[in-house]
Amino acid sequence: MGNYDVAAFIWPSYTGDEPRTRIFWEKGFGEWQTVMAMTDKGGYEGCRWPRKPLWGYVNEADPRVMEMQIQTALDYGVNVFIYDWYWYDNRPFLENCLNDGFLKARNNGDMQFYLMWANHNAEYLWDKRNAGEVDEVIWRGAVTPAMFDEICDRTIETYFKRENYYKIDGCPVYMIFEPDNFIRTFSSTDAAKQGVERFREKVKAAGFPDLHLQCVYWARGNYDWLPDGDPCKGLPYADVMLYLGFDSFTNYNWGGSVWLDGDYAALTEKYKQRLREYADRGLIFYPNATIGWDNNVRHKKFMPGVVRNNTPEAFRNACEMVREFLDGECERGRLRAPLVTVNSWNEWTETSYLEPDDLYGYGYLEAIASAFGDK
Repeated sequence: MGNYDVAAFIWPSYTGDEPRTRIFWEKGFGEWQTVMAMTDKGGYEGCRWPRKPLWGYVNEADPRVMEMQIQTALDYGVNVFIYDWYWYDNRPFLENCLNDGFLKARNNGDMQFYLMWANHNAEYLWDKRNAGEVDEVIWRGAVTPAMFDEICDRTIETYFKRENYYKIDGCPVYMIFEPDNFIRTFSSTDAAKQGVERFREKVKAAGFPDLHLQCVYWARGNYDWLPDGDPCKGLPYADVMLYLGFDSFTNYNWGGSVWLDGDYAALTEKYKQRLREYADRGLIFYPNATIGWDNNVRHKKFMPGVVRNNTPEAFRNACEMVREFLDGECERGRLRAPLVTVNSWNEWTETSYLEPDDLYGYGYLEAIASAFGDK
């Protein structure tokens, strides 16, 4: 394959091995329960559901399943997995997909991985019985400074020290999904900045050159919600993240930069323009390739915001656009790695996945191979 680091996000819910998941998916096989409910329902008018995974409703915490998935990913040019990683109620959540599936797969050393701390609030979105009807926070994504130190220590020891943990210039990459909750963990941007510095010192003490801290980019307004006297009050989003000490940006999906609704080719052009704007600002921005968006799998009633015409061919064109941007930024010396993030490996309930289905087969994986493979 080519010389790119193609990193696909993994939503680690397609397993029922952790008992706490049953408050959302009581049948015991994770969010496959939601996918199967939409499949049985036959979708809704104008959508392309029902869809079925060609590999079946597999347990992705089973190392034998992950051995097959790792090899398939590598065959098509995906050489990094980014695991959504959670910490709720003073302990990890949904970690068994990574620990019991991926890390126990016999070929896991062939695939690199890194973590995205998905520190958003947990609400009833994951529970189809109540999604959109119960507005209540189950667990908050913000933690305490002491708990953040515990997360750092555990992450360094459990994950960073593995040979296949993804690094840029020898520095382990760690992504944070929700910077607002990260700031709320510390109560001010100055305290959050100090938390980042402590994390860096811990990483250096473990023998690494430094930490590469990556931020999910969100197109948000100025930070007027910060308390009076905070040095970042009123500043734009990117400036606040740079103040905190983030090394680079990427998107979880294009929704962080453009409104995900409408024709896929048009959205590709809009995202291309956003990438250009980020580069013109001088941001260290690793581009994202998003397959699609339709979150109606999780809802009882139709919710607006659906990406249409996102065929494998259209996705290949988007990947080629992203590759050209990435090549240009690497040639200019702005980016230290040929890294592109992909949404996603298995976001079935957001209709944005590389895993093969009965609609397009292996089409999206073939698009990755075509765009990022050897020419």
